[in-house]
Amino acid sequence: MARYYKSMDQPSAKPFEKLGEQLKTLRESSSESMAEVSGAVEIDTRILQRIENGLERPSEDVLMLLISHFGMRDNEAVELWELAGYDQPTGKNRGLDDSNSRPVLMMMALDTRILYSDNAHIAADNNGLVLNFLQKNGAGDQQLPIARIGMSYDHARDVLRALQQSLDQADALKRPKGLPAPKSGNKKPGLN
Repeated sequence: MARYYKSMDQPSAKPFEKLGEQLKTLRESSSESMAEVSGAVEIDTRILQRIENGLERPSEDVLMLLISHFGMRDNEAVELWELAGYDQPTGKNRGLDDSNSRPVLMMMALDTRILYSDNAHIAADNNGLVLNFLQKNGAGDQQLPIARIGMSYDHARDVLRALQQSLDQADALKRPKGLPAPKSGNKKPGLN
């Protein structure tokens, strides 16, 4: 007779089930589709589905983007971080005293490309604004985020003033340039 129960020795088929359930609950309470959330954090919908099903753990970067996207409070974010297992020491450093550890220098390449957007979506909350710059996908009408920028309300006002000044300067450059028309009745010296 075959036994159909899960042995305690066997690893779980869904190692991140609680994390996935939390993320799915957050998404559903925000009334967002999987496509919207996956687009906002720039991952494939199938990966988000695997994460929500508890089959896959999001990378630290993706988890941070999800936490930011859902605007989670610190204690909620810590709980997700722990569910993902990122609070556990790993590898050879486990159990070692970190007092002799060396600082790590991380260098990131600067991307100087200019991305042109077709549309922008602005979301506001208690902390400020998030500007989502979108670009149409060549295959259809779906718009994909190409950049996300968050800022405080004070910073947003400064950006708005700078944008207005730049637009005014651009308008001034578009105006036709030329000499003023001569006034009638004035003769130029030396010409009769």
